[in-house]
Amino acid sequence: MSDVVVQLTELRKSFGANEVLRGINLEVKRGEVVCIIGPSGSGKSTLLRCVNMLETPTSGTVAVGGIELTDPDCDLDAARTSLGMVFQQFNLFPHMTAMENVTVALRKVLKRSRSEAELIAGEQLARVGLSEKALSYPAQLSGGQQQRVAIARALAMGPSVMLFDEATSALDPELVGDVLAVMRSLAEEGMTMLVVTHEMGFARNVADRVIFMDEGVIMEQGKPADVLGNPSVDRTKKFLASVLGTH
Repeated sequence: MSDVVVQLTELRKSFGANEVLRGINLEVKRGEVVCIIGPSGSGKSTLLRCVNMLETPTSGTVAVGGIELTDPDCDLDAARTSLGMVFQQFNLFPHMTAMENVTVALRKVLKRSRSEAELIAGEQLARVGLSEKALSYPAQLSGGQQQRVAIARALAMGPSVMLFDEATSALDPELVGDVLAVMRSLAEEGMTMLVVTHEMGFARNVADRVIFMDEGVIMEQGKPADVLGNPSVDRTKKFLASVLGTH
């Protein structure tokens, strides 16, 4: 069994005349945590959305777990169950409790019974530290708690890869830590993760590899200490100076 879980080959994505991804080649191995950094508009979120085919690539291929998602004959709904996605916005159903938000896809997509779905949901809410909030509605939860429910919802599907798209950027600064702690514990458990983030501390401490993207291409990648501590590309240096406030 190949240890490459995500493989992108010559991936391109255009919106009209605007080419947002320009020939991305990327392999992510099982258990690897890859953080993607870069300025706004560099194509980071589009890259993640192409991995789970929320955006259809203009050309190139996306394979996850050996299944080519860009193949016209691919059963996307089935393939997508191996991918968990956590967005900047929490996308919870406001009329459902935390427990119901986590069980809905288990029951509708994976056809689990209510009791089985609630058992799985309970385990995942515990995993993100929210057992006591199972019966709370989103409006009764802080942003950080809502985001942790969203993580639990993604984990409940039993994904082999987790995609995080700026998962903390909509949160108040004091709530960011709880979400990053959950992400860190997932990394320690060996979850394969692709993380678009502005949190340089997280990238430095948790990532196995950091990728710097700009203008739709991967400009630089490597170990966090190298890319963040001693970047070889001027564009990376400028970006890091702007986010870290160093000169």
